[in-house]
Amino acid sequence: MTPKLSQAKQPLGVSTEILPLLAMFAAIVALSLAAIFIKLSERELGPFATIFNRFWVAYVVLWLWHEWERSQTLDSPAAIPVEYTRRDQVQLVAAALMFWGCIALWAWSLTKTGVANSTLLHNLTPLFTTLGGWLFLNQRFDRRFLMGLVVAMIGACALGFGDLKLSTAHLTGDLASLLSAVFSAANLILLEKLRVKFSVTIILLWCCFWGALWTLPVALLTEERLFPLSVSGWAAVIGLAVVCQVLGQGLQTFSLKRLSSGLVGVLLLLDPVLAALNAWVLFAERLTLFKWAAFFVVLLGVYLAKSSDEGTHAAEPLID
Repeated sequence: MTPKLSQAKQPLGVSTEILPLLAMFAAIVALSLAAIFIKLSERELGPFATIFNRFWVAYVVLWLWHEWERSQTLDSPAAIPVEYTRRDQVQLVAAALMFWGCIALWAWSLTKTGVANSTLLHNLTPLFTTLGGWLFLNQRFDRRFLMGLVVAMIGACALGFGDLKLSTAHLTGDLASLLSAVFSAANLILLEKLRVKFSVTIILLWCCFWGALWTLPVALLTEERLFPLSVSGWAAVIGLAVVCQVLGQGLQTFSLKRLSSGLVGVLLLLDPVLAALNAWVLFAERLTLFKWAAFFVVLLGVYLAKSSDEGTHAAEPLID
């Protein structure tokens, strides 16, 4: 799948650091709603059918947006056609595979282990993004950033600590959750590299196309129903696709033009905080004093990481 791409150069503004940060916070708000949409969708569908509908609906929305964007810039003298090299295609497919693997492994892990175990291990993503950024992107992180990383991870892990269950029976699911964190980190690192050349829309189109293609046979083989039956079921999968995949993942990918994958990984630790608050407001799920303290610890860690000078990077002057 190689849609033609035309991009116009835009001047860099004074908001090159503030705008990506605001976009990332908006992305976290959108992504925190995923648990609600999934919970509503799984009243009618299994996890893989839910993922399949998330991908194909998002692909349709993104394709329409891409065609509109192309029609607006096609005759522009500033339009710059971007050609795909073989390396570009490999990296785009790899990013799609890492994202799909992250979602699929996490969904599958929830059938083999507890929610607390799965969430705790999945929250190790920023550890792997920081390690990967150091190994593969030559990034360096100062003491303040690393301290913020550790503090935020402690807070995020503490959110599920009270429900944590250690058992060899859950070992397979726990390993799947841990592997989902590795896949998530690899996806962020690849997106950071791809954002030097490609627009958000192009990257997400590749991710959604291949994600739908890989999920379809799994859903057909393991689940009874592929599409929702009711209006509320369709509303849930469309909300998941538009709010979480297009808007949430889109804003996250946009922010990776200016923010390092390591910092984005740390900021994503706010996701379980907002998800817990959403569940408290919408489903009346109880929040203990311990969890409120964990929220504060996460916020403190995020503040330390963001206030470090190592969380942002100067991007190439290409187009968003």
